Amino acid sequence: MTPRATAQPGATPPGATPPGTRPPRARATGAPRGGRPPGRARRTGVLLILLSLAAAAACCLAFSWWLPSDGERYQDYRRAEPCSSGAMARGDTDCLSTWHLTVEKTVNRTAGKESVHDATLTYEDSWRGTAHFNGSGPLLERLESGDRVTATAWRGEIMVLDRDGVRQDTLEAPRDELQMNAALGVLAGLLAAQCLAFGAIRLARPLDPEPYTWEPYGRRLLFTVVGVCFGVGLPAAWADVPWWTVPLAAVPLAMCAALWFRLRLRLRLRG
Repeated sequence: MTPRATAQPGATPPGATPPGTRPPRARATGAPRGGRPPGRARRTGVLLILLSLAAAAACCLAFSWWLPSDGERYQDYRRAEPCSSGAMARGDTDCLSTWHLTVEKTVNRTAGKESVHDATLTYEDSWRGTAHFNGSGPLLERLESGDRVTATAWRGEIMVLDRDGVRQDTLEAPRDELQMNAALGVLAGLLAAQCLAFGAIRLARPLDPEPYTWEPYGRRLLFTVVGVCFGVGLPAAWADVPWWTVPLAAVPLAMCAALWFRLRLRLRLRG
């Protein structure tokens, strides 16, 4: 017979922890959640801060140069008057000159993301050039080789083509679309703020950057910021409202979305 082991009074069963004692804790390895070392987290933080500086520079450039430059060019084009005979003789290009050109060929091609809408034009035997358009209509699709068109030029570029009262602006024509300039500038500024916040957290708390990580807070915030900027900029351009309404609407909406996501994430972690 195999002798049975009998428990002695007060003895601790095998594998059990004696009363009043705690199991030994695992040694800290110095790695943050997810097993990444703190050095790698800090490098990520530095990279995010550098990206924030680049985005901040793009934001400043958009509002200090790009937007004023496009606005001034559009106003100059609107104020331009037809060229006089003296201005034409002097070669003045700040006025609107009219030319009668001949269509040599047209290209209307859309293949996937690539679209080409061009018209090759000639003037007698002394000039040949190409006008680029944003789409085929309303004039370009009607043009054929040999057609005569009237071109309006400004500052050495063709702005408009006209044939039998049907007009179409070229891509060179200034447009009153400063709302989209402002939307892209706001997008760059918001991305700069997000990268700066996430990068600073990585440097300050490399072992515990939660919840300022890509999943899920960073991803949701990035997509929301992009959606807010374009969701405000495009309707503002269509409605032709002043460009400064775009940052006034987009920035509060993006901040509210960031706070909402943060609150939901905190409540879910508590739950």
